[in-house]
Amino acid sequence: MKLKLYQIDAFTDKLFAGNPAAVVPLKEWLPDDLMQKLAMENNLAETVFFVPSPAKGVDYDIRWFTPGLEINLCGHATLASAFVIFTILKEKKRTVTFHSKSGLLTVRKKMDELWMDFPSWKPEKVSDYPSGLEEALGVNEIVAVYRQRDLLVELNREEDVAGAKPDFTTLKKMGEMIIITAPGKSVDFVSRFFAPAAGIDEDPVTGSAHSQLIPFWSEKLGKTTMNAKQLSDRGGEIYCEQNGERVIMGGKCVFYMKGEFDIK
Repeated sequence: MKLKLYQIDAFTDKLFAGNPAAVVPLKEWLPDDLMQKLAMENNLAETVFFVPSPAKGVDYDIRWFTPGLEINLCGHATLASAFVIFTILKEKKRTVTFHSKSGLLTVRKKMDELWMDFPSWKPEKVSDYPSGLEEALGVNEIVAVYRQRDLLVELNREEDVAGAKPDFTTLKKMGEMIIITAPGKSVDFVSRFFAPAAGIDEDPVTGSAHSQLIPFWSEKLGKTTMNAKQLSDRGGEIYCEQNGERVIMGGKCVFYMKGEFDIK
C-alpha cells in the first residue's frame, strides 16, 4: 500500500520557520500501532492523519501523533492539514470541518491565511505543581502556575521566556507538558512549549497551547483580539481571538516537500 506524505511549515510565511508537520491523507484508518510507528519514523513534533468522515456536516476525522504518543489536540498540524486540503488536494471549498478527540474543529480559508476555530481551555491557578519547577525550567522566578491540559507557567518578562534554559531530562521525569509565558514587547504575549515526556523537547509553534493561552491572556489583558509569538528557534506568529467558549487562531503555511511510502 503506497501512501502520500506532505511536510508543511505551519504558522509562518517563510520556509524553515514555524512548525513542521507531516500530513498523511488516508481513505481509511491504519492500525493505531502503525500510525505511531510512522510518527516515530518521521520524527517531527506531529504526524497528522485524516480520513473522510461518515458524519453529516463533517468533512474529515483527524488524529495527531507525536513520536511518542497520540495527543488529543494539535493546532499546527490541523492548520497544515487544511493547507493540504485547500492547496494540494484542491478541494473547492472555503471551510473544512474536522472531527477530533477534542470535538469539532473548523478551518476557514481567508485569502492566503487560514483561521482555525478551536476549543477555549481556560487554565486555573494551582499550588500543587512539581517541586523544583523553577530549576527544571532554568528560570529565576515564577509568578504563578496554572493548569488545564498542560501546566501554564507565568513569568515576568519576555526576556525570562526567551532566556529560559530547561533541563529536559528533569522535565521528562515530571511527566508534564509545560507552557511558559509572559507579556510581549511587540506583541501581546509570548510563550514557549516543552513536552519531553511526549517525545518533543521544545515544540516550535503550538496551537493547542494557545487554546489555553488565549483565554488566559484575554482575561488578564482585558482584550478579545491579540497577537502572539512563540519564541522557539524557528519562531512563529499567531493571530489570536477569544470568541465565547471558542478561540480563533490565524496563520499561514508553506509547502516544503512531498513523498511516498510503501507499507508492505
